[in-house]
Amino acid sequence: MEEEQDMLRQLISHFHELSGLYSSSSQTTPFHPPTPLLFSHSQRWSYLPVDENPVEENCSSVIMKTEKPGTFRMLDPYKPPPTKRSRKERKKQSACLKSSEIMDQEIWKEFPEDLLEAVIARLPIATFFRFRSVCRKWNSLLSSHSFSEHCAQVPQSQPWFYTITHENVNTGAIYDPSMRKWRHPTIPSLPPKVILLPVASAGGLICFLDIGHRYFYICNPLTHSWKELPARSVKVWSRVAVGMIRTGNSTTGGYKILWVGRDGEYELYDSCKNSWARPGNLPSSIKLPLSLNFRSHTASIGTTIYFMRSDPEGIVSYDMDGGVWKQYLIPTPPNSTDHNLAECGGRVFLVGLLTKNAATCVCIWELQKMMLLWKEVDRMPNVWCLEFYGKHVRMTCLGNKGLLMLSLRSRQMNRIVTYDVARKEWLKVPGCVLPRGRKRQWIACGTAFYPCLTAAP
Repeated sequence: MEEEQDMLRQLISHFHELSGLYSSSSQTTPFHPPTPLLFSHSQRWSYLPVDENPVEENCSSVIMKTEKPGTFRMLDPYKPPPTKRSRKERKKQSACLKSSEIMDQEIWKEFPEDLLEAVIARLPIATFFRFRSVCRKWNSLLSSHSFSEHCAQVPQSQPWFYTITHENVNTGAIYDPSMRKWRHPTIPSLPPKVILLPVASAGGLICFLDIGHRYFYICNPLTHSWKELPARSVKVWSRVAVGMIRTGNSTTGGYKILWVGRDGEYELYDSCKNSWARPGNLPSSIKLPLSLNFRSHTASIGTTIYFMRSDPEGIVSYDMDGGVWKQYLIPTPPNSTDHNLAECGGRVFLVGLLTKNAATCVCIWELQKMMLLWKEVDRMPNVWCLEFYGKHVRMTCLGNKGLLMLSLRSRQMNRIVTYDVARKEWLKVPGCVLPRGRKRQWIACGTAFYPCLTAAP
């Protein structure tokens, strides 16, 4: 009961934000204090332990805005050590805490259940998973339709990043930018001894493709729910580019997946029909073979998926609703490599390395649709680019929805940086270190996803 009361007290701060949604005359279902949830030793949970063993580097993260070169803002300001309190002050504080622990059941039993769900839906992900252990009712919220509707009303937070490291290909590492922590979940339900690569994401779900390019899997990395998609009707085992979008709303909608091969083969999966289909053929105006840039993730705006191609240089797009293919011949900026597409606010961006002589810098270009060219809009601060001087740097870009994670590596260094497209803000983040490990891990591949508690494959 003490743990239950502690959890309820934490809800009070969120209650005031939503109290305006309810009037004193509204008809609501009364809230009944939760029944404590008992655990047995044989009970096994298959949910992401978001509060267990987060791995962080013991360093301060630094944010730099490019419009003010050389200025830094520490995210963790210095806090002076607490002063020692007298015995009388400690006794007084202890008495106040004991009195606050006495919660009137007559008041809390009238707390509206729908308001409780609205408050919990707005809590941080880590807090929600702690609340699930209080009672059976709170534990069953994930399968509640009303709770899903409340979650759908909450604005999307910053995306998280699901990554595969070069020494740990069988399990993923998740980075939470809001908490600046690496988490290392296990997904025991997925097929054992199968290397799965994250290739796309939408609506809190991640699309995986096995390393043999044969089978697709859909998974919610928070709840560990997953399913294997039906076998494709077109047997293409070569490398493919994959795009994914969400259809409908988060409570009743589904998702669609598109894969494209180099010879023009493609198929579209609809989760509502649970089947693959080939709507048609590529138009003759698109040159084959389709030399796609498989290092770059696809970018989506609405129902349109954008693929990057290298010969000839440009972009190929497909509208999943209209079934229309388009091609845009756009040369990449000179002296640039490691290109990746990104999207923010309906605009298409290009991320890449700009190298001249021995100097290397990360640049951001925006697509000018009228003139069909890339215009530079930002670049990494010079003081950071000095680390790359004289080094053969390679870049892996994760995410294409407003917040990007850039893994920069060479023989001499290994750096991870995030970039906020809208705010033009660069942030150094801790290196990824495996549990009980000391060596920083290289990010081999990954994707960004918006954490969603109720997304089901």
